[in-house]
Amino acid sequence: METSDFPSRLVLFGATGDLAARYLFPALGALAEHGLLPDPFHLTGVGSSERSDDDLREQVAEALEGAGVDDAIRKRLVEQVRYRVASVDDGDAVREAVESTPGEGPVIAYLALPPGTYADALRALADAKLPDGSRIVIEKPFGEGLDSARELNELIDEFFDESSIYRVDHFVAKTTIQNILGLRFANRIFEPIWSNQHVEKVEIVFDETLELEGRAKYYDDAGALVDMIQNHLMQLLCLVAMDPPASLDGEDLRDRKVSVLRSIRPPAPGQTIRGRYAGYADEEGVDPSKETETFAQVTLFVDSWRWAGVPFLLRSGKALEADKQEITVTFKDVPHLAWGQDEQPVQNVLRLRLDSSPEQLHLSLNANGGDDLFDLAPLTMTSKLHAAELPAYAHVFLNVLKGDSTLSVRGDEAEEAWRIVDPVRDAWKAGEVELLEYERGSSGPA
Repeated sequence: METSDFPSRLVLFGATGDLAARYLFPALGALAEHGLLPDPFHLTGVGSSERSDDDLREQVAEALEGAGVDDAIRKRLVEQVRYRVASVDDGDAVREAVESTPGEGPVIAYLALPPGTYADALRALADAKLPDGSRIVIEKPFGEGLDSARELNELIDEFFDESSIYRVDHFVAKTTIQNILGLRFANRIFEPIWSNQHVEKVEIVFDETLELEGRAKYYDDAGALVDMIQNHLMQLLCLVAMDPPASLDGEDLRDRKVSVLRSIRPPAPGQTIRGRYAGYADEEGVDPSKETETFAQVTLFVDSWRWAGVPFLLRSGKALEADKQEITVTFKDVPHLAWGQDEQPVQNVLRLRLDSSPEQLHLSLNANGGDDLFDLAPLTMTSKLHAAELPAYAHVFLNVLKGDSTLSVRGDEAEEAWRIVDPVRDAWKAGEVELLEYERGSSGPA
């Protein structure tokens, strides 16, 4: 597909926010540098504060410069930036922002907004009568719980075609999705043992040394459970646990992911842990009465023939002792020790490290330990995986430009994820699980 076939008009709601500056503007710059963005490409930024075109152009220029975008490309993109003041619940103002964007043809309406504003924004976009072929991009989390996700999906069904909606999660737009799918379905040696017959447990971990980093306004409403587990880590679980899709077409892939989610029972309170690092309640912008967690862990079970009985542990925390982002598949002990040893050899472990650049694959095996036939020693085979040339958000934009829904979360998929997480939140709010405190730089709650 040629870039001339891509939509060349973007209306970005939330253009003055942190997400736009840190990720969205640099992503557009990366696409332009790789020749993957139409030229001209017109960007209308929409926000609630009074600013001029030049104010937003300066912000875009700074973001592109910080990302190392070529001077000529940066200048070309900045010249095509405009700004409009509009409240997302003001249909007339939203229509004016869309209609004032130069060019013809479809529009990409990107909602880089808090989830509580999505319903108003969708109604306003429906009133704006977007041109045929337009696409609406909705940032995670989709809704604030199961009920609100259902209401948003009903609103979408009323006014839009599902094929025009992109519920995006940049996390799966990293090379992670390609690496997991390639590892599983392009290697005969893994799929025959990828089940409860051979796998003891699966751990999906995203530990951070970072703290709030200025995100208190969003994070104190979301917490680690919603910010990371409900969307990011649940997506990775689906990729690890799903059956082989018929193709990598967006619908086939999402069918398999939904099947996994439907097989998961919500965890009991005793299968969850919540914690908060010492001093979090004193951070600027934090409401201590919310008892927001900065550490969340849930153990899930996929009730299917393939995975019955295998625990999937999902964990994420902030202000921890080390950055650790990885998927770990631990295999069961060997069924018989041929040499009569008293102890089992070290278990085989397949580890996909997401915190390295490029990502790495580690496979732990056992081999003869030296001169003595009866000595065994563990060894680890390590390989660097192919690094992506584009950042994650550039892949998000590229798929939207192409009209490819592979990296988009379908409506029923979003609802199923909330179905699993909502009972956990309810139990935590009811005080059924103690909010544990842990020290900054520690391994988390005891």
